[in-house]
Amino acid sequence: MNTATTEMVDYSPIKAKQQAAWAAGDYAVIGTTLQLVGETLCEALDLRAGQRVLDVAAGNGNATLAAARRWCDVVSTDYVPALLERAKARAGAEGLAVRFEQADAENLQFEDGAFDAVLSTFGVMFTPNQERAAAELARVCKPGGKIGLANWTPSSFIGELFKLMGRYIAPPPGVKSPSLWGTEERLRELFGSRIASLQAPRRNHMFRYRSARHWLDTFRTYYGPMNRAFAAVDAGRQEALAEDLLALARRFNTADDGTLVVPGEYLEAVIRLR
Repeated sequence: MNTATTEMVDYSPIKAKQQAAWAAGDYAVIGTTLQLVGETLCEALDLRAGQRVLDVAAGNGNATLAAARRWCDVVSTDYVPALLERAKARAGAEGLAVRFEQADAENLQFEDGAFDAVLSTFGVMFTPNQERAAAELARVCKPGGKIGLANWTPSSFIGELFKLMGRYIAPPPGVKSPSLWGTEERLRELFGSRIASLQAPRRNHMFRYRSARHWLDTFRTYYGPMNRAFAAVDAGRQEALAEDLLALARRFNTADDGTLVVPGEYLEAVIRLR
């Protein structure tokens, strides 16, 4: 039944709206603060020099740069050209050799088994057709290769953020929650018999901002999905959304000195394929 439902959904307009959302603002401002996640994921994968690595929905290149620093042969992809340009600038500044290509995570242009490892940090989880995206990750990874994913969990700060925004802007019908990728159960559903082994510990990325208001102002300006959510509602709803987001940030805040320190739980998954 799930397969039939997936096939009935027309994902093209959904993907077009998503692409516009991620192109809004300047995600690189947010993405750069997540660099440590790319580094720890590459360590979890035990990447080796010379391995062929694909970063899918790479954003501004956190996992890309981490893999390139380990002397891997890296191809970095995203469907937002502006983000690839920001990643390219970062690689150039560090003198890292990376190949950049625009690509759709649900329809990758690479041959079967072309890569030793396939990565995605907070990227592929947002594809509307989850089954198709998972199949593509597995297809381009060689037998015995590894898929490394960092995905926000459903109960995490970001998971709750998307639930909150969904109360103001309804998600597209027929599209599953992105945060399902942050559960081992869903990953086993998506990759099924292709899994030889799966390790999926929960980690925390610490969001650190000057205050809850500073966090909101930064995300509202630069984080595409939130930027578009505010743009889609009237002034009164904007004020209510802002207050709800501030309340969410304060609920998760562990700092007691006026700053914001929020643990952002995510699943660090390493899948070895058969």
